[in-house]
Amino acid sequence: MKTRFVLIETSHAGNVGAAARAIKTMGFDDLVLVRPRWSNVLRKEETIQRASGALDVLANCRIVATVEEALDGMSHLCATAMTPRDFGPPARTPREHFALLLQGALAAQAGPDRLDEETTPAASDAAAANPSGESGVAFLFGCERYGMANEDVYRCDVALSIPTNPDFGSLNLASAVQVVAYDWRQALGGYGVSDVAARGERADAQQVAGMLAHWQQALAEIGFLDLDAPKKLMPRLNQMFNRAQLTQEEIHILRGVAKAMLRTAEATKR
Repeated sequence: MKTRFVLIETSHAGNVGAAARAIKTMGFDDLVLVRPRWSNVLRKEETIQRASGALDVLANCRIVATVEEALDGMSHLCATAMTPRDFGPPARTPREHFALLLQGALAAQAGPDRLDEETTPAASDAAAANPSGESGVAFLFGCERYGMANEDVYRCDVALSIPTNPDFGSLNLASAVQVVAYDWRQALGGYGVSDVAARGERADAQQVAGMLAHWQQALAEIGFLDLDAPKKLMPRLNQMFNRAQLTQEEIHILRGVAKAMLRTAEATKR
């Protein structure tokens, strides 16, 4: 499924770079600008700096004169409009809408022969242009100063609304792009989280038992454990170390601690 992010009349160069970075972190690379304030915005220093390495997205980015050009080949259009309209597509949160879209619920609601007044012009044109059924989803973002124009919202299938603080719902353009890109990526399956802290091979029961015996000897030598009345100290330590799921390297460290305690106890007796 093709995914495109469309920025309409962007007025701050930094937001273009930040948007490029935002979509690249989520695995997307199709960015189109419609009538940006700066004709050379893709080469401006602020754009490049805010892209923070997403230079390939900037290199592939297209600048077009009309929204129609930006939407070529797209079959499902999502506006991002915080201000409610008295007419237009339904307003949904990104997650709610993406779940419906990917489950096919929206297509089922529309029906195969849907040609009524609720069918958006862009969706009809896109369907005609994609007889193979290959779909493309476009996310439209308005300019920083006044958001999306009504006519651009009306052409869309949905108005995505990011749930925010009711008393302060103003999101930076690039931040809004990041939220939508993240939710869309999660809906598509997301990326796994890698545990960069590599753990060694887990110690087996025999190694844990050997370490505990070493600690019992050391704790007795320093006077912390009374072997004649041990109570439940060692079983509790055993449970604690089992919960820790010690690695072999950690067993070596703990044995080193026990060895140091024994050495200290011996030196004290001299």
